[in-house]
Amino acid sequence: MAELRQVTSYDDPEIGSTQCLASKGNGGTTQKEAESGLDNPAFHEETPNKKQNHLQDGTNGDRAHNQRSDRDEEDDSGFSRCVAIIQKSVWQFVETYSATMWLLFYILLLIAYFTYFGFAMYHRFGDEGSWRLMIGTVFGSFLLALHLISEYRASRQERIDTDDRGSHTVVSALEAIAAKTRLSVVLPVLFVIGFLVFVIVDIAIDRPRNLISLGGLCFYILFMFVFSHNPSKVKWRPVFWGVTLQVIFAVLILRTPWGYHAFQWLGNRVTEFLANTDAGSIFVFGDKYEDHYFAFKVLPVVVFFSTVVSVLYYLGVMQGVIKLLGRFLSWCLGTSPAESVNAAGNIFIGQTEAPLMIRPFLADMTKSEIHAIMTGGFATVAGSVMAAYILYNVPANHLLSASVMSAPAALAISKLFYPETETPKHRGADAFKMEKGTERNLIEAASNGASMSIKLVANIAVNLIAFVALLQFINATLVWFGDRVGYEAFTFQLICSYVFWPLAFLMGVDYQDCRVVAELLGIKTFLNEFVAYVTLSKYINNKLALEEYLANATKNVTGNLTGLWAHRDGDIYLFDTNTTLTDGL
Repeated sequence: MAELRQVTSYDDPEIGSTQCLASKGNGGTTQKEAESGLDNPAFHEETPNKKQNHLQDGTNGDRAHNQRSDRDEEDDSGFSRCVAIIQKSVWQFVETYSATMWLLFYILLLIAYFTYFGFAMYHRFGDEGSWRLMIGTVFGSFLLALHLISEYRASRQERIDTDDRGSHTVVSALEAIAAKTRLSVVLPVLFVIGFLVFVIVDIAIDRPRNLISLGGLCFYILFMFVFSHNPSKVKWRPVFWGVTLQVIFAVLILRTPWGYHAFQWLGNRVTEFLANTDAGSIFVFGDKYEDHYFAFKVLPVVVFFSTVVSVLYYLGVMQGVIKLLGRFLSWCLGTSPAESVNAAGNIFIGQTEAPLMIRPFLADMTKSEIHAIMTGGFATVAGSVMAAYILYNVPANHLLSASVMSAPAALAISKLFYPETETPKHRGADAFKMEKGTERNLIEAASNGASMSIKLVANIAVNLIAFVALLQFINATLVWFGDRVGYEAFTFQLICSYVFWPLAFLMGVDYQDCRVVAELLGIKTFLNEFVAYVTLSKYINNKLALEEYLANATKNVTGNLTGLWAHRDGDIYLFDTNTTLTDGL
């Protein structure tokens, strides 16, 4: 007798289908098996009829959904449809003419700024603020002009690969003229003659002792050549022009009044700019934040400077400046564009951030190029760290000029010690293409810059703790050993003051200061440069304190000041104030 079939069915007017579960006798399952899960119809292979039913159910469901959507749309008011149409039209217009609208906005913004600039110059001209506004406007206009020229050349497809015809037409023409007139030989000879005349007239006659530093420069070049990786492959063009640019920058900055005052003015503006960090420090740490000077005064400057650099990257300002300097170094020294851009970047940013600008080319770089990248990072000071040094009373104009002068010198020494023996793969203008950051707006760029400084701030703090403690342990150990033989002043600084004395002397340091400078060189080399700068700041502060002491004695308002002071075991004792300047000057 055939088994009875149990049928469960239901009709849904919205779905419009009937589903049935048949008994086992008709291809279904018994209730007991279904409950046990041993023969669940959900795991059975569908027959063609079932598949057809499912497709039909889906079609009917979509039709029902569309019917409901039509009814909803019928319920919408005419005002809503009108708003949707207007919104769609506006977005289409913006997408179509977005480039034109942005161009118009930039033009109006530029007109508004120059209107303000003209009125400001008319209202007040001649004071420091007017010169600051004028210099900033000229520099910004120069960068804008370079950017527009670059964009125009890109749109006209006038970029030419340097492997074939040079980086651009102007440079190719200059190189052709140089080849015909032998400028590569004439210019160095003329420069050497002019330099010797300048040295004899301006230095040798009045201050012959300053010639020691010239001998030191020759010694360092000879030393690097003797220990070069491949002396026979040294190309002297980057060496000569790297040292030449350093000398030219030094003469402009140190020997000309306008150059010295320009960098002094720039250093003062940087110091003034970094002082804005105090507002954030006071807000977070309170009014007495300077009680913990390094943690709450110095390290926040690193955060602030990193934020500003990130914003400048987002705006494209940093890329424009670095690209300009990189092209200049590449043209003068004949180095590859990638390593030149890295050397220019090291003037403003750190050793880890600068190579990121040329990240697409790192994998194919030659060993000589990699060596140049590492040398450039060690030769300069990162902008964020430089900001911290400035707070330790290290003159900002000295740090800025040293970074600018060290960029070409680093390429020169690198190409002397590890000359190029391969053919760089990237010689074209692609190396000068630097993209903006991935941030979507200015606020995100500033926030990311502050966040990226966390690791740097932590590294500075923990390294100072570690190396200062290590130095204390080394000195305690050396003092103990020295005490065994009756010499308690035996310290790490004392050893460095003798080991590095010849290097300090060849640098042109005064004889009486050679041991102090040698001590700083040793600390920087073996321990940490931050420790060396903190030690240097002690000497700077002592000098400022002594000058203030002598100035007060000269005024002698009360009549009780004598201005007497004396050396005592390396320290300076001030009689009038009964204070001691530890470690002297």
